[in-house]
Amino acid sequence: MNLLLSLLLLVSTFSSSLAKGAFQSLLPSEDFGDRSNGFLAWAISIGKSVNGVPLWVIEISDKPGEEETEPAFKASFGYIGNVHGDEPVGRELLIFLANWLCDNYLKDPLATLIVENVHLHLLPSMNPDGYTLGKRGNANNIDLNRDFPDQFFLANDDEESRQPETRAIMNWLRDIRFTASATLHGGALVANYPWDGTRDKRWTFYYGCPDDEAFRFMSSIYSHSHYNMSSSKEFIDGITNGAAWYPLYGGMQDWNYIHAGCFELTLEISDNKWPTASELPILWKYNKMSMLNLVASLVKTGVHGRIYSSGDGRPLPGFITVSGINYTVRAGKTFGDYHRLLGPRDRYEVVATMPGYKSKNTSIWLDEGAMTLDFVLDPEVSVKLKGEYFFLILLDKANVLILLTK
Repeated sequence: MNLLLSLLLLVSTFSSSLAKGAFQSLLPSEDFGDRSNGFLAWAISIGKSVNGVPLWVIEISDKPGEEETEPAFKASFGYIGNVHGDEPVGRELLIFLANWLCDNYLKDPLATLIVENVHLHLLPSMNPDGYTLGKRGNANNIDLNRDFPDQFFLANDDEESRQPETRAIMNWLRDIRFTASATLHGGALVANYPWDGTRDKRWTFYYGCPDDEAFRFMSSIYSHSHYNMSSSKEFIDGITNGAAWYPLYGGMQDWNYIHAGCFELTLEISDNKWPTASELPILWKYNKMSMLNLVASLVKTGVHGRIYSSGDGRPLPGFITVSGINYTVRAGKTFGDYHRLLGPRDRYEVVATMPGYKSKNTSIWLDEGAMTLDFVLDPEVSVKLKGEYFFLILLDKANVLILLTK
């Protein structure tokens, strides 16, 4: 689909102003399609709001919509704006981001890195009805960031009872297999990471998830790239554990990490929820490098690679774990590719497993850069019964040894 048409379809879901004329919508210019250089090919709807408004997503990549074999670590990142209808700054900044990437691909090294190594998905408005009504919740007056199934409220597991916007996000995340994502909010200035709640419902108690170190690292990338987030007087380094700030249940952040294998941050990007239109370029300037560097961190940090079978060389949809961290990342079904976000430190032990294969583990030393690590797994020893005989079959890379015994 032509880029200009795609964005016109997207922006047509937005009204022409924010907060009774406080903002002007960022319609694409007429030459926007020419500026795309052919790499931003489409916008797709992932569902509809209560009032039937499409939830449009822009995908930015040199090969949008394609599952690619190269590079093996081409991960997917998602930015989601306007979760709360009365917090519209994020949706505006995502249009700024799309424009900047279009203008600077093949000109700026960071733009080129992102376009060629990441599938970037931008959902400017998760809650178009709430935005139109000028209120926090959706058209049913439901806070969408309290509507997801929660690990600490098992009675909340019924997906069919979720709002249509929530179900659309859940299906989208399962479909795309995001490595990481972030939602953009307003009303504070801080990068928030899991967990958002606690098992015993304690108030303002630090409750870290298994990947607390990695999440702190991701949050710090955003806060330290920001104009002034890291100098916050309220939050040390401009980051916070969600439960330590204030606990919430039914949030997207925790659900993404548990059920979608996606490392999500909740980014509060503006103290003022409803700034004037003239302040938007300033807010973009303050958040620009943070938004870019967070996406680029998928390429620049962590460990990534593929899992193969030693028998026939085919890719395996195996599992990656890291010793001491109770979390599993699944490799892709088609190419066996994985991306494991990790904070920089001296040593990690990475383990690859697959049912029917022998597991393998490797120690790696990870500093500020990323590492590519492929695994070749050997089939397990198997025993078959035939008549009165047992066949013990031993498989290795070179040959097959069959032992016959009574």
